[in-house]
Formats: sequence, structure tokens, C-alpha cells
Amino acid sequence: MQQPSPIGTDAPVLVPGSPGAPARTATPGERIGHKAKSAVAADVRFAEAMIPHHRQALEMTSLVNDRTTTPVIHAFARSITAAQTPEIQAMTGWLAELGRPVPGEHAHDQAAGYGMASQEELNALRAARGSAFDRMFLQLMTRHHEGAVKMAGEELAGGKDQRMRMMAKDVYSGQSIEIARMKKALESLP
Repeated sequence: MQQPSPIGTDAPVLVPGSPGAPARTATPGERIGHKAKSAVAADVRFAEAMIPHHRQALEMTSLVNDRTTTPVIHAFARSITAAQTPEIQAMTGWLAELGRPVPGEHAHDQAAGYGMASQEELNALRAARGSAFDRMFLQLMTRHHEGAVKMAGEELAGGKDQRMRMMAKDVYSGQSIEIARMKKALESLP
């Protein structure tokens, strides 16, 4: 005999009160459990600085196809693009939920001091081809990732928003791994 499913029924969900206090009935759609902590300034700073930081990384990865045939460089570019594109979207949506403006396309100043490439370095990367491009790409992207790891560490130290903290953990672990791989790839270049 099949048991009836409580899903879709009008069965009430009881939420226990504190010791000695009566329980109450949950409202439809109410989430039960720990409430997410509200955002603090560190969370906002993290998103507002990481968005242009990630955009610059995507700008650098967009140069790869036309400038090198080295498989490892292509693999790094694909990995960086796959990770950072949805992170930008998530942070953009999060800022919009808070009613905060999203940093402009070239708001790189907000992430200054965090491994950002200068305009001169980006121009040199655009002009490079082959092994010169490979070497410069790895050097710039390693420094860029080190800056992102620093930003993520600051968020983990001072942020409170659960989504931004999870994002920071992902950035910290993922980019730390890529830093080690890029350094190894740089050493193996001819």
C-alpha cells in the first residue's frame, strides 16, 4: 500500500517555540531554520570590486584565441571564463537586490591594488603573440588571481552575507589552485 504524500496537502508545519513556549504554524512559503545574516559594508565592497576585477580577467581571456595556440593557455582561458562569468552575474543580481548600482564596464579603480593590469600592460598583452603572449598572460593572470584571493580573504574576514561569503570561498579556493597551476605552466614554457 502506497503512503500518501504530505506534499501538496494542507498539513500544517509546526515551528517549535523556545523552551516552555507554544509552537506556531508556519506560513506558506516560509523558510524554516537559520535566517541569513544581512549584508554589511564588507559584502558590498567585495561585490563592487570583484565585478570589475572579474571583467578584466575576461577581457584578458578574450585575447587568447587570436594570439596563441598553446593548449594550456587555452585551457586556463576556458576555465577562467567558465568560473567568472556566472560569478559576475550572481554578484550583479545580488547588488541589484540591495538596490545598489552595478559598477560600470571600466570601473577598474575600485579594485586597484588587487593585481589589476594597467592599461599599458593590457596594451602590451594585446600586441603580444605566441610564446611572448603565453608568458605575459600567465604572469598577469597569476598576479590578478593573487589580488582576487586577497579580496576574497578580506570578505571572509569581515563579510556577513552568506552568498557573498560562499562566493569568496569559491574564489579563494579555485583561484589559489589556478595560481599554482599557472606558476607551474610558466616554469614549463620554452
